[in-house]
Amino acid sequence: MKKLLGILALVLVFTLVACSGEKANQSTENSDSDDTEKASNTEDMKIGLAVNTLNNPFFVDLQDGAEATAEEQGIELVVTDSQGDPGKQMSDVENLLQQGVDLLILNPVDSDAAGQAALLANDQGVPVITVDRQASEGDIVTHVGFNALKSGGIAAAYLEEALGGEGKVVEIQGILGTNVGQDRSSGFNDHMENVEGIEIIASQSANFDRGEALSVMEDILQANKEIDAVYAANDEMVMGALSAIESAGRLDEIVIIGTDAIDPAIEAIREGRLNATIAEPPFFLGREAVNAAIKTLNDEVVDDQITLENTLVTEDNVDEVKTR
Repeated sequence: MKKLLGILALVLVFTLVACSGEKANQSTENSDSDDTEKASNTEDMKIGLAVNTLNNPFFVDLQDGAEATAEEQGIELVVTDSQGDPGKQMSDVENLLQQGVDLLILNPVDSDAAGQAALLANDQGVPVITVDRQASEGDIVTHVGFNALKSGGIAAAYLEEALGGEGKVVEIQGILGTNVGQDRSSGFNDHMENVEGIEIIASQSANFDRGEALSVMEDILQANKEIDAVYAANDEMVMGALSAIESAGRLDEIVIIGTDAIDPAIEAIREGRLNATIAEPPFFLGREAVNAAIKTLNDEVVDDQITLENTLVTEDNVDEVKTR
């Protein structure tokens, strides 16, 4: 009888072990299935990027950064070019939403108009991230950008030192309907107001456009025989201003600084034609916007503001600053 009970006990033990092993195998299979599903989530993402214009190297670089990151992550990225037209950007956003994008990255033409586009996406339950320029309205997951106030202040401090605290300065402003245009100007002027020896003799918008800046600078050069320095709120405008200054034969008498560190400005610094710029590399803006989009769609925590570091670029460090 004892022998029979022993045999039955062994049978029961083997049965329990077999069941336990089967459950363990099932658990492992389920775990593998979950991991596969999580890995494919990124591949299923469809993100829309509404760029304010691709007729500007800065925003082409922003697009490049976004596309490179999307390709690395296996994400479908749909890019539109609003061509500097707020109305077209609204149409672009409508089209992206109709295409079923999971998230909208918005690079505004105009902050107020972009607010309406953000609200439209909000109404359809599509999360919105803004990049470089902010929207005035809407529920925005995060804004990816640089500290434009800081950039303006860096430019002012550089010119103060370069001029020894005295001189006549021209400011070429960007689009004042954008937070970037407003903040770069405010940061510059806030600093200069405390420098008694520097006079801002002209302050005019060229809408972040090279051609407009060329024309604006030509008029300012004709009206002012003495100009010691020029600050342009982006490098497209600084390249236009530089062309006007070179054509007037006044390059040697004027200190010139831009903002963004796009390739033509970097090359002009290397050539000794441009004194400085402030690195706000747009490639990194595109990259970080897509990274933030991935985190958002994976329900990860994203900061309300993602602020990248800006850096003064001169001939001393032009070969060390990374722009992509």
